[in-house]
Amino acid sequence: MQPISLQNLSICFQLLMFSCQTQYVRDQGAMTDQLSRRQIREYQLYSRTSGKHVQVNGKRITATAEDGNKFAKLIVETDTFGSRVRIKGAESEKYICMSKRGKLVGKPHGKSKDCIFTEIVLENNYTAFQNARYEGWYMAFTRRGRPRRASRSRQNQREAHFIKRLYRGQLPFPNSAERQQHFEFVGSPSPPRRAKRTRAPRPLT
Repeated sequence: MQPISLQNLSICFQLLMFSCQTQYVRDQGAMTDQLSRRQIREYQLYSRTSGKHVQVNGKRITATAEDGNKFAKLIVETDTFGSRVRIKGAESEKYICMSKRGKLVGKPHGKSKDCIFTEIVLENNYTAFQNARYEGWYMAFTRRGRPRRASRSRQNQREAHFIKRLYRGQLPFPNSAERQQHFEFVGSPSPPRRAKRTRAPRPLT
């Protein structure tokens, strides 16, 4: 049996330290952050399959909203030091959660793990959202914008791919007073009025 050299011992010690540090980062990234200030972002989620935006309309979650729809405005709160977030509809104030059957539902409170998702940035620049309680289950929608059963969803499927978009709100109606303030309307001169012709009285016969 050959004796272990000091160099090999040093390498083993470094590998052990790296493994411990990696595990520590994973553990801390999975813990709810109760100490630091939570980061809050506002954006829309564009579904790759439906071509619409995710909206939280009470308990109902769909991907059928147009750009700027008030129900498509999402408030995203960080839950950990890592990439775990809670997603809430700004208008309905309901959190996107996942039931044990893999169905997306809106809940008034988002503290439980079924209301926490892990943001995963994919190689194609899309983002997937994996549920924290049910590992391997992803937020996904069909072409019609209906929620897809999470047990059938996979990270590489189009149904689970989203793009984050800034929320700019609905455009004002063209004839609204708010819209007219940004424009100066110049009226064209009205045509001159024609003078009325007075008919001469007919002679009496």
